[in-house]
Amino acid sequence: MPTNPATLYLIRHGQASAGFDQAYDPGLDAVGLAQAEAIADELESLGPLPIVTSPLQRTRQTAAAFEKRWKVQVYVEPAVAEIPSPTPDLQARADWLRQAMRGRWSELAPQYQEWRNRVVAALLALKTTTVVTSHFIAINVAVGAATQDDRVICFEPANCSCTRLEVGDGRLRLVELGRQRETRIL
Repeated sequence: MPTNPATLYLIRHGQASAGFDQAYDPGLDAVGLAQAEAIADELESLGPLPIVTSPLQRTRQTAAAFEKRWKVQVYVEPAVAEIPSPTPDLQARADWLRQAMRGRWSELAPQYQEWRNRVVAALLALKTTTVVTSHFIAINVAVGAATQDDRVICFEPANCSCTRLEVGDGRLRLVELGRQRETRIL
């Protein structure tokens, strides 16, 4: 018997204070903090809802805008964090990411396909309507899984855009893509 789907509101974090080649875990800059407040204002009437966030500062600070309004505690889920880097060298990490973003999941090393599977599994495990603050690549993973698109990048979510998916019967279904813009890796 089919179950009622839950809606997932996937929010890309606000604008970070540093790029992928500049810092391992930057927080939000002033623009990013304002973006977080704006998306929380936009979705405020939906809550209070559970909030799941990546452990990274930029997503935690984005989730804090919802947490403050709804007076709920966020759940930190490492599976929705940024794609892991093959190197600690910041410039090499950015170069690797630029190359990976041009490809397909099936072309990447097994560890990245496993990471992709963990992102999808974490989202499928959410059984109630939830806000999830996450990252550019992780949101692409969700959209790719919902649309059966093997490209690493199948759309370009803007900072603090909201992509809606439904989860039910063991699958993700795309409802609506969030606002798009080109991302800045560097």
